[in-house]
Formats: sequence, C-alpha cells, structure tokens
Amino acid sequence: MPELKPVDESFFDLAPERYAETWSIPLPAEAVWGELVGERPLHWCRGLSTNWTSPRPFGVGTTRQAKVLGGAIKVQERFFLWEEGHRYAFYVTEANVPVFASLAEDYVVEPDGPGRCRYSWRVAIAPTAVGRPGGSLNRPLFGSFFRDTGRYFGAS
Repeated sequence: MPELKPVDESFFDLAPERYAETWSIPLPAEAVWGELVGERPLHWCRGLSTNWTSPRPFGVGTTRQAKVLGGAIKVQERFFLWEEGHRYAFYVTEANVPVFASLAEDYVVEPDGPGRCRYSWRVAIAPTAVGRPGGSLNRPLFGSFFRDTGRYFGAS
C-alpha cells in the first residue's frame, strides 16, 4: 500500500481540503467518548468500517484500520494525539489507492451542561495529483458521515 506523509496538529488548519462539523448532543461526554473508543467506532457511518489494530489501553501510537465504500478504500491509521476521555487525532500512514498525500482526522468531545456534550470532528486532506479530481467526492462522502453521526446521536 502507498505510504502517506505524517502530519501534526497544524495540518488541520493548513490542509488544502478541510471538512468539519460540531454537534450538540443530548448525552454525557463519557457516553459519546465510549462510542468513539468502543469495539466498533463509527459503526453508525454508512460505508465505513473500522477496527483497532493495537491492544488497549489506547494512546499516542495506537493504530487502527478503516475500510470505506465496502473496502474500495482501505487505510491504516496512527494516532498522534490522545487525551483520554476528551480528544484523539490520527493521520493515515498507508492507503490502497494513491489519491492522498496526507489525510488526518481530529475528534473532540467536551461536556456542555448536565447530560449534554459537544462533539467536533475535523478532517484534513492533501490530495496527490491523481487524487485532485476526486476531491469533489470527498465533500459528499464526509458530509454523509457527518449526517449519519448527527442522526445516530440525536444531535441538534
């Protein structure tokens, strides 16, 4: 699989393609975080499946595999930020298609009053020359994941 370039936190502000959503969720932060680190994270997103490839406890250096669109896109992820119960971020280390130079995602869960939280999900992408024409597909794909997330958590 082609290797991608590692990134740091600044990539979320500098990447050529950026997508983000924030929800107000009528659940405690601990419940949402539990879903994000559960055995099937993001299981509510149609066309996406993920599985951990590192043992617990998770932290910086944890790895995960994701399959998108029934496995048409397969990626390996490495977590470079981990604040237990609050935030994690990863970059993709390898992908089976040569369309990304770099890809990273950032997830933040924060309490927002009794029994409520705010959940933010950011995606940053630097496409390869081959991947630039496909950029128009990234917005609807991540838009679909964001809609599925809002529905699953009953977000407002």
